[in-house]
Amino acid sequence: MLYADLPSPAVLIDRSRLLANLDEMASNAMNEGVALRPHTKTHKSVELARLQRDRGASGLTVAKVGEAEVFAAHGFTDIRMAYVTRGEEKWARMRKLAADGVTVSFCVDTLEGARAASDSYVAAGTTAPVLLEIDCGYGRCGLRWDHPDMPETAAAMAALPGLEIIGILTHAGHAYNGPSGPDETKEAALRRVSAEERDRMLEAAARLEAVGVAWTGVRENTAAAGGRFEISVGSTPSLRYFENAERGGFRITEIRPGNYVYLDATQVGLGVQAYDRCALTVFATVISKHRNEDGSERLFLDAGKKVLTSDGAFGHEGYGVILYNHKTMEPLPHHRINGLSEEHGWVHVRGGSTLAVGDTVRVVPNHACVVVNTQRAVHVVDGDDLVETWVVDAQSLVT
Repeated sequence: MLYADLPSPAVLIDRSRLLANLDEMASNAMNEGVALRPHTKTHKSVELARLQRDRGASGLTVAKVGEAEVFAAHGFTDIRMAYVTRGEEKWARMRKLAADGVTVSFCVDTLEGARAASDSYVAAGTTAPVLLEIDCGYGRCGLRWDHPDMPETAAAMAALPGLEIIGILTHAGHAYNGPSGPDETKEAALRRVSAEERDRMLEAAARLEAVGVAWTGVRENTAAAGGRFEISVGSTPSLRYFENAERGGFRITEIRPGNYVYLDATQVGLGVQAYDRCALTVFATVISKHRNEDGSERLFLDAGKKVLTSDGAFGHEGYGVILYNHKTMEPLPHHRINGLSEEHGWVHVRGGSTLAVGDTVRVVPNHACVVVNTQRAVHVVDGDDLVETWVVDAQSLVT
């Protein structure tokens, strides 16, 4: 069957590009001596998670308990919630997974939140492996790596019963900000944030060692992987030029990239990869075409906000990049998706367009993770052939 026979809109995954992306990240992890724990919020697919495991992934990262439950039901036994998790119902569900033999860890970043988790796990008569979330510069959740009170707050958390602090975790989301000014190149920006993420986490570990929270070497009878104090980093952009290092006996132990499997216009704009590495595209149809008074044209695609995300993309205008040729991944010039309604993609064309009503196009979205989250299934293609359909199992509808 040809993918062109699918009803549009549909999300297509180019198998060869996908496998190349998986292989490259697995090789990078091996070369830098870190465990690969990919974030599955990008794909929410059991089939793809198995491909990652086949390439050496040591476990999975999720954002929601429902995602953890789906992957656990399919045989994955080491799952990390890279999220500050709070709520009795969620903790109870994680304890159920643990009772079934699944190692489930989660994050804390406030003493109040840690105390609530401690009370819950003590009442249940068990202990939770947790990681301290560290803010390495993004400014979202986490204890700031350089805050004067960070070690003392962490020590207070570590003293709570029912919790075992096994490591620290961060997300260098500021890698998505791009260059800091006109004199910094895209590559320099990625290298800068990557080094900041690494060095600030190693600094945080050293400060935690001074108060007895972190440790070097191997510690017996701990839930930490191999008895090591875990130092977990990861965002697809900050890992583009990641190089491990040692500071005071500490090294980064694991990376958690997510978007690398598919990539998107944001990653292209940041300089992480080129269009020809983008594995995910949206297959859409031109459903309407009109000429404007100024001589430009407007087209409408059958892919709107419910397929193409309304997220912007660094270095791009509009809401996705229409391709001229999906085999070479060349963008179609003069066509810009300048608006989205729920079911329509609004395309502005400077001058005339060769596209007619009924023609189909493929679009590189701005943010692949959000696109997948709206879908029930994605379709794997090899050239023009449809070779497989993957259910999007871990729907975010489940908390």
